[in-house]
Amino acid sequence: MPARGELTADGSSLRPVPDGLGGGSGRYASTLPYLLAAAGGADPRRVAGTLAGRLRELPWVAGTAVTGSGYLTVAVTDQALAGVAVRIVRAGAPACAHSDILRAVTMPAAQVADLATPASWAEARAQVAAEATVRLARAAGADIVAGILPERRPAGLLTGSRPGGTGLSEILAFAGPGMVRYALLAGEPAGSIRWHLDSPVYAVRYAHAHAASTLRQAADLGIVLRDEAEPGPCLLTHPTERVLLGVLSWLPERVAGAARRGQPRELTRYLEELAAAYYDCRERCPALPFGGRSAPRDARAGEARLWLVAAARTALAAGLGLLGVDAPDRL
Repeated sequence: MPARGELTADGSSLRPVPDGLGGGSGRYASTLPYLLAAAGGADPRRVAGTLAGRLRELPWVAGTAVTGSGYLTVAVTDQALAGVAVRIVRAGAPACAHSDILRAVTMPAAQVADLATPASWAEARAQVAAEATVRLARAAGADIVAGILPERRPAGLLTGSRPGGTGLSEILAFAGPGMVRYALLAGEPAGSIRWHLDSPVYAVRYAHAHAASTLRQAADLGIVLRDEAEPGPCLLTHPTERVLLGVLSWLPERVAGAARRGQPRELTRYLEELAAAYYDCRERCPALPFGGRSAPRDARAGEARLWLVAAARTALAAGLGLLGVDAPDRL
């Protein structure tokens, strides 16, 4: 429990602003004024107004607004949004997904899931979810304490999810432990695992592999990311690029939210959203010079898009790694 007077992370304090409400990439709504008002017995709208005034002084804030009974909306500058890609790449995986959002939260440790022991698909899901929740909470700054762990059941045969009553050994042989873990965490039945883009677990891992392949091809062409160069906001203006940047900006909050609610599947949904945004962006704004009419118009534009590819790869690797799922460079 937090010390008296400290704010807890209970309840998500940030949400994207929907497009229909004047939102879009780079606009965020916060419930922080309500938390501060409750702690000090103040009016949320007044607190939101004070925060809005102070935030407007920051160079990365394009504007603020107070809505409803005390919601605070913040819009970041185009430069700040474009800089998300660079910050993610420079932080690397898994650090780009880390935060201190749950710094006031204490959580007991969980056993490392062993897919050789569960007696049912539901039991396997419970084991991997408990382990993943602790891993996500640690990444979000929670204090993980050792406790009395439940005794593990004797090894059994996981049955019944794939046609014909296929057991765990057959499922693992077919899909591998990474895909099985993801399917369990995503709440998918074993029968949903397919080596095709309509299978969420494959689509997410393939997005990472595609981004890795794009970076390899760029290196073969002599195109590299210069550490001293950052993409300017004028170079990442296509709607699909901005959507991808917006999704990327939510990674630490999505990790913390999934841990806070004990629902790792929320992070799998986020990774699927990230993969979909990456696929849209690669179709409309390819990073390599042989992308036809949509190819980058010059070297600077190509490098900016390559930062975005590298950021997507890094974020996908971070999210999958925190779930205990491998992120292959080739599929």
